[in-house]
Amino acid sequence: MIVGTAGHIDHGKTSLLQALTGQTGDRRPQERERGMTIDLGYLYAELQPGAGLTGFIDVPGHEKFTHNMLAGAQGIDLVLLVVAADDGVMPQTREHLAIVELLGIPRALVAITKCDRVEAGRVEEVQRQVLDLLEAGRFAEAPIVPVSSVSGQGVDELRQVLLESQSAVQARSREGGFRLAIDRAFSVAGAGIVVTGTALSGVVSVEDRLVLGPLGKTVRVRGLHAQNQPAEQAFAGQRVALNISGERLALEQIHRGQWLLSEWLHAPTQRVDIEFRLLPGERAFEHFHPVHLHLGTQDVIARVALLEGSRLNPGARMFAQLLINTPVHAVKGDRLILRDQSAQRTLGGGQVLDPFAPARQRRSPERLAQLEALARNERLEQALSVLLDHSAGGLDPQRLERQFNRLRTDWALPENVRLIDTRQGPVLFNVQRWGQLKFTLLEQLAKFHELEPDQMGPDRDRLRRFSGLALERSTFASLLDELRDAGSINASGPWLHLPDHQVRLNAEDETLWQQLQPLFEQAGFDPPWVRDVAKAVGQDDAGVRLLLRKLARLGLMHQVVRDLFLCDEQLRQMVEVLLTLARENPQIQVTTFRDALGLGRKRSIQYLEYFDRLGLTRRIDEARQIRQDNALANPGAT
Repeated sequence: MIVGTAGHIDHGKTSLLQALTGQTGDRRPQERERGMTIDLGYLYAELQPGAGLTGFIDVPGHEKFTHNMLAGAQGIDLVLLVVAADDGVMPQTREHLAIVELLGIPRALVAITKCDRVEAGRVEEVQRQVLDLLEAGRFAEAPIVPVSSVSGQGVDELRQVLLESQSAVQARSREGGFRLAIDRAFSVAGAGIVVTGTALSGVVSVEDRLVLGPLGKTVRVRGLHAQNQPAEQAFAGQRVALNISGERLALEQIHRGQWLLSEWLHAPTQRVDIEFRLLPGERAFEHFHPVHLHLGTQDVIARVALLEGSRLNPGARMFAQLLINTPVHAVKGDRLILRDQSAQRTLGGGQVLDPFAPARQRRSPERLAQLEALARNERLEQALSVLLDHSAGGLDPQRLERQFNRLRTDWALPENVRLIDTRQGPVLFNVQRWGQLKFTLLEQLAKFHELEPDQMGPDRDRLRRFSGLALERSTFASLLDELRDAGSINASGPWLHLPDHQVRLNAEDETLWQQLQPLFEQAGFDPPWVRDVAKAVGQDDAGVRLLLRKLARLGLMHQVVRDLFLCDEQLRQMVEVLLTLARENPQIQVTTFRDALGLGRKRSIQYLEYFDRLGLTRRIDEARQIRQDNALANPGAT
């Protein structure tokens, strides 16, 4: 069990721990000189022989050091709220209590200290103050024990209550990757760098490799202590000291606020969606207000973008997005505290819903529905259906692994969820949603054919834009591949089309083609240039060129060079000439081909180069040779 103190300055937190454990938490010279706890103190003691070590974290009570108190409060099992009998409930008593409630600490115990300094009636009065303070919160039933660290009054009773609480503390789950928020780093002679913190999840063993965040530096665990004892392994819920080493790792690089993680969990983020609760006694909170964010042992600056309105009233809750000025680490369910920009007041807190929040559509109904599911469901399987129903592009399973701190191998996916393989990695989809995407794509392709009947079809990128599907390129490619494999979509070169689609001309193009066709057929192997045929029919060059390109896609014409088109019938006659020449001599010379057609050399070379592109001929030096694997080389097959 990890016990953390809380309470106003000079209410006797450190003295009480000394009475309980026989150890002092204030070990720094300046703390002893000033008689005031400045930073975190760490103690370990057996509350009774054989009970095992209990870890104690002594926190400062002064308002100037609340940031240190917050670093120590992360991950504790029980808060020991200390209230002095002479002062009673004070401002930091209230603030510390609000903090531990916001952090979701499961258990509390109240010690009324300095009872030797006051009359019994005053102790009863302070007890009533404490009861009133706790009444509206989660610790209303917390035990209250009057004590004196000087006379020893109540110390044994307090120890017994702690022992009873220790037996009731639930062991933390060890599933998921190892996470430790660093609160201290120092060097030990002969050992090297040591970092300490409370293990928030998972298990770590000697020789494990971890990542030091946010630096992303890989380190090796050379040795460890768990609950102040040498060990080979440590797990969630324990105070842990890790002796680490790494390439060019220096103590100056490590400080409170950083974290140590299993390698697969490392994913720094600066945009986090949360459920935010504003404390009842605060002023209304305005959208995009700057705050101090306390997450793990980090203290960073952030802005709060409210997602369900422009103002949050005192005591109310709202989904919000944190835009953070430096990388942080978080998983779903992590608790956090928000303090004002000057770090003088605790405003409220909440829990992380999604550590990888989107920058766009963050207030959309779909996104808010996802956040609602995340807020109401603890486990991935419980929220997954809603997340997928409101995710147009599917979900990245690696992101979900890091968000929920659970590897995919531990998931129990529902039957209606599919893992789609893409070139960029797998994507999760609802089966019905994936089927609907296929239907929509086929529907949009049919619409394209209706709008562009003279085109064979769009290429992949144009179809993706035309369909309007909110899919990543790699996911769209997988959707298209499945439709092609099923025969629902055909491909002719780069063009995609429905199996029964046939290109056709509109009425205007058909009329123009009837004027052009005789000109090309009469010209034989020497067709006119685009500019000449356009002039002959009284049309502009661009319009004629566009039509001839459409006809080329239909297979009625062939574009030899930019403005030279040949009828399909003439091209097939030219193929027969080539095949006849090849039977006489497999090596077809340019001059032989030229003489057979009765054309000039330049025009003959243009045709031969076009046949090279079609794959009918292969150039060998200055001659051509027929490629027998081409369909044009076998007239019966065409």
